[in-house]
Amino acid sequence: MLRLLTRVWLLALSLSLVSLLLIGRCGVQDVQTGDKADYAVLLEQREEETKSEVLRLTEQIRDLKLRLLHLSGMQQDNSSECASYMRRQVDAAEVDHGLPLNNEYELIPFNHFTLNRIYPIELGLGKRVVEKPIGFKRKDLSEAVLAAVAALNRNATVPSQRYTTDDFSEGTYRTEPTTGTQYELYFKSKDRRTTAFVKVSLMRPFARLVPLSTTPLLREKELVHVVLPLSGRTNVFQGFMDKFVKIALKNDRRVLLTVVYFGEEGLAETRLIMSRAAAARGHNHMRLLALNETFSRSKGLRVGAERPWQQSSSPTVTSSAAAAGAAAAAEGDTLLFMCDVDVVFSARFLDRCRWNAKPGRQVYYPVVFSLYNPYVVYTLQGKKVPSETDQLVISRDTGFWRDFGYGMTCQYKSDFLRVLGFDEDIVGWGGEDVSLYRKYVRSGIKVVRATDPGIFHIWHEKECVGGTPDQYRACIRTKALNEASHAQLGFLAFKEDIRNVIGDSPPPKTKNQIRKPRKSRNTIAAKVDKTQTSKNHSEPLKNDSKKLGNGVPKSSALKEET
Repeated sequence: MLRLLTRVWLLALSLSLVSLLLIGRCGVQDVQTGDKADYAVLLEQREEETKSEVLRLTEQIRDLKLRLLHLSGMQQDNSSECASYMRRQVDAAEVDHGLPLNNEYELIPFNHFTLNRIYPIELGLGKRVVEKPIGFKRKDLSEAVLAAVAALNRNATVPSQRYTTDDFSEGTYRTEPTTGTQYELYFKSKDRRTTAFVKVSLMRPFARLVPLSTTPLLREKELVHVVLPLSGRTNVFQGFMDKFVKIALKNDRRVLLTVVYFGEEGLAETRLIMSRAAAARGHNHMRLLALNETFSRSKGLRVGAERPWQQSSSPTVTSSAAAAGAAAAAEGDTLLFMCDVDVVFSARFLDRCRWNAKPGRQVYYPVVFSLYNPYVVYTLQGKKVPSETDQLVISRDTGFWRDFGYGMTCQYKSDFLRVLGFDEDIVGWGGEDVSLYRKYVRSGIKVVRATDPGIFHIWHEKECVGGTPDQYRACIRTKALNEASHAQLGFLAFKEDIRNVIGDSPPPKTKNQIRKPRKSRNTIAAKVDKTQTSKNHSEPLKNDSKKLGNGVPKSSALKEET
């Protein structure tokens, strides 16, 4: 019985298992059938998407191929056109043949050089007749020598025939402004049996001019903050203020002035001069900061630049531009013009100050025209010394470009603070301006260094006392350069010989002779901006009498901080 029950139970279990198996298989088959249908739909969608993507990419590839062919054609055309233009530049240059010139002044001489020496025809900043190649000049000459070596080795078949830079002996170069730079290089020959040297002629031709940008300059002028350190010299300061009022306040009318005065002697007179100027013009865009300590130009410029204008005591302005300028001077960034009392500038110079200084990008270091001693310049010609205004003439007989001076500069306050300003360990005059200039040269800020016919340094007696040995030597050098031209100093040196031969008559006139100064005009501003220059070797100043803006407020109160 038990065995029968067991068999029945096993049979029922087997039937149950078989039923479950059949049901399970049928169910799985149904699920698989459903999944296959879904997968088929999904695959069909994916296939359509893939076909669309392939079609899109195919179209894109075809377009890119067409563009590539077009650009390749353009490149070939451009390469051909560029090569043709360069060839024309070489043909136009005076390389293989001479060119007829109008006179001897048009001829451009060559400069002689070796690997470690240059003998320049045009003396640079150091006024050296021989100098080491540095910077861009060294890179330029090195590339020329390497290019010549490559040209010599082009057909060399054995190592003994190959040239190196050690074989370079000497060379010459010159730059024609419209065609390029020409080089003539001489190498020691590898074949000493027939030739001693091999000459290689190269040229770096100039390409066409490429427009880079066009920048409209706003009619509304930006405020310029003039900073002037001073100690004594009140008579000179009176003349500076007379010209400043008529040029900066009357013509330009968008200028602030800060005078940083050192010491007690002369302070009251300086205050009186500024108060009179403010009352006469009805302007109070000027202030006097007094420091009772030893004069330091670097500290005076820093204090004047960093000390903010008090808005509470600022004048009530009448235009939005003037309001913005006063707010900028009181709170934000300002355009600084670091000046000296011996300087005369025009309203157009102030425009160039604005054009060439850009915050965080650019600073302006004008090359000032420095006037010679008028008692030497005009006495040698048998003329009476004219007024200071009529001395503002640009010619080689009246002065020189002060390319070694860096005291006059236009820069933004933010840039001045970013490079940490002046070295205040320097006491007195000299050295601090070069230190600041070098900081900018070594920074990422562009330094614009250019001759400016709108700013003059007036001659004055210079005394060289005290200071460090380097400062004393620099002072003596400046004093010698400021006196007169080489020819005029020669007339002084050989005055006795000249008197013994031709008597006391003045030197003969040359075509460089300075014309007789004209009489003074109505205003100093007009005189500065319309200064008469000599006929052949001078540059007239522009007339900057055009007035822009609504001016500055009428208030005679002078701001003073101690």
